[in-house]
Parts: sequence; structure tokens; C-alpha cells
Amino acid sequence: MDLLGHRTWYQPAKGHGKLVVLLHGGLSNSNSMWHSIGPGLRRHFAVSAFDRRGHGRTSDTSEPFTIEAMADETIAFLNFLGRRAHLVGHSDGANVALAVAMRRPDLVRRVVAIGANYHHSGLMAMEPFTPASASFADFAESYGALAPEGASHAAAVVEKSRQLVETEPHWTREDLERISRPVLVMAGDDDVMTMSHLTSMYESLAEAQLAVVPGASHGVLRERTKLATGLICDYLRSSHPPLTRTPVRRMVTRP
Repeated sequence: MDLLGHRTWYQPAKGHGKLVVLLHGGLSNSNSMWHSIGPGLRRHFAVSAFDRRGHGRTSDTSEPFTIEAMADETIAFLNFLGRRAHLVGHSDGANVALAVAMRRPDLVRRVVAIGANYHHSGLMAMEPFTPASASFADFAESYGALAPEGASHAAAVVEKSRQLVETEPHWTREDLERISRPVLVMAGDDDVMTMSHLTSMYESLAEAQLAVVPGASHGVLRERTKLATGLICDYLRSSHPPLTRTPVRRMVTRP
């Protein structure tokens, strides 16, 4: 498939129902979500995915990684598919889903943002992952197994990913308030963002729900696959806005 003039690997939609597009995280590829939450989602939805530039089976370019460029790719992919979709994104993919919802709400039904952050300052203090990291050799081997450029390109991709994490996104709460599509904000209780950052994201979104998965880290989709899949499916299949017994945050007018 050609996206914006670049040969891009994608997984055609499998399953039946409304379209769900999976948006993988940084230094990852579509397999990470396709094989974890994908099987459960395909019982209820038509699920598709693609590997962004420099990830998985899609070759890299000389350009830096930016959220806006990734959003451009995703918008082009949705136009290629030709219909609105639920966007289920993890990590960088979750940030991309938010960016698409800001820019092109007409292409989006609902968003599930897993492990997202709206500003780079909202992340916990962590050692950066670099070619000098102890686990880099294992990453380079797995990266090279799929990447057209092979394992030798892994260091360049890691450096571009590090720069992205340290400088983006840089949205404000006012930017989040512009998102008109419903969003499920999901994270592990030991995820990479501070809890105050997570809750401020939830509180800034006009049509949001919040799910903090216990006993889980940034790898929540693999650590608590069944629970995460159930939460996502319930959210995407439920009526909106939810009608609760004693709404406080949601001042819902009941019929």
C-alpha cells in the first residue's frame, strides 16, 4: 500500500462490524497489538492496522519522528480504508490517535488511548533507551527480523524515538478540550506517566472515561490482556454517554 508516497505495510481488516484501527507504540509494530488484544476485538469488530514509517515492515525515511507526521500517515490510512473508525492506540500510537481526533474528527468514531501522555513533561523519570542500553542488542535483533533496512538501522530508529519522547507531544489542556470525539483513557497503575498527568488528561477531555488497570505497567496489553480487551470492547460497544446512577462529573440529561 502507498501512503503519502511511501510503501507501507498494512493488515487488511479482519472480522465483522464497525472498523477498528490499531495504532502501535514506538519501537514496536502492529504485531504487538494484533496478537494481544486483536483476537478479542475481532470477535466484535473489523480490525485493521499498519506499520508506521521506520517500524516493523515499513521502511524508514530520513525525516525525524513527529506526532504530526504520524498523524498524517494515519489520516491517509483512514482515507485509504474509506470509512470512519474507532482508533485504539498504545503509547505513541495513543498520542497519534489523539492528534487525529483533534485534526479530523470526521474520520473518528471513538478513541481508546492506552499509555498516552499529552505533554512530554508528564512522563516519570526514566533512564533513556539508547544503543548503549543493555537490552539494545535484543531489540536490534527483533527489529532487524522485520525491518527492510535490517538490524543495522536499529540505532538510528532508537535515536529518533528518544528525541520524540523527550520533545513531544507538547499539547496543553486547552488543546485536549478541543477533542470532540469520545475517549477512553487507559493506563496501568505502574505506567510511564505520572498519575496526576493521567487524571488531568481525563479531566480535560469533554467526552472521556478513565480505566486504570491494577497490577500493570506500560505493557498492560500483554500483562492484563483479557481485562484490557474486555474494557475496550465494552467501551466501544456501549451507549454514549454512559448513564450512571449518580452522575457528578457527567451531568447527563436522562430521557
